[in-house]
Amino acid sequence: MIEVARLYRVENDSSVKAFADVIIGQVLVKGIRVVQGKNGLFADIPKSKGKDGKWYDTILIPDKDLKQELQDKVLETYNA
Repeated sequence: MIEVARLYRVENDSSVKAFADVIIGQVLVKGIRVVQGKNGLFADIPKSKGKDGKWYDTILIPDKDLKQELQDKVLETYNA
């Protein structure tokens, strides 16, 4: 159900290690970031800055299993 359409690695000292475009069913989600956090790598959903200066997810995945599957698939592709 989830397919990584494209993964672009970032070669610098930033905490952002890659960008991924992912197909979920019939929807293409662009700009998922692979980030090196305090507890290891994770896939971060695209965000946009609100008028209040805070950052908000541009997509919401209420299904925890689907969100975990997305994390796993992006990190599996990154580590391959």
